[in-house]
Amino acid sequence: MEDYRTVKLSRRERQIMDIIYQHGRMSVADVLENLPDAPSYSTVRALLRILEEKGHLTHQKDGPRYIYRPTQPRHQAGQFALKQVVQTFFDKSVERTVAALVSDAEVSEEELDRLSQLIEQAKKGDPPS
Repeated sequence: MEDYRTVKLSRRERQIMDIIYQHGRMSVADVLENLPDAPSYSTVRALLRILEEKGHLTHQKDGPRYIYRPTQPRHQAGQFALKQVVQTFFDKSVERTVAALVSDAEVSEEELDRLSQLIEQAKKGDPPS
């Protein structure tokens, strides 16, 4: 099994991971039912096997079928993905990343206040709460 942090996912693999994270655990048929423009059953099964080989999924046998679930919590996978985005698209600059997020999204007053609090905590060396 490869380290999931070093393996990039295809568009379909990301779609499948998103579906499984939303539901927690799923069979091939469940994934197929939730996948937009779904390919064949055997293609979904092959993609699940690939995701398992890459270290993103694991399975348990449940009677005649396999039930797949993520190998790490969604927030952990998200942190890694975000680090990749920061590194690839923003030259490792947190400032440029946050600037892009804040300028391109509708950010509420409450979210801006919370971001300000997180920045102040970071300046003091306190972990986020």
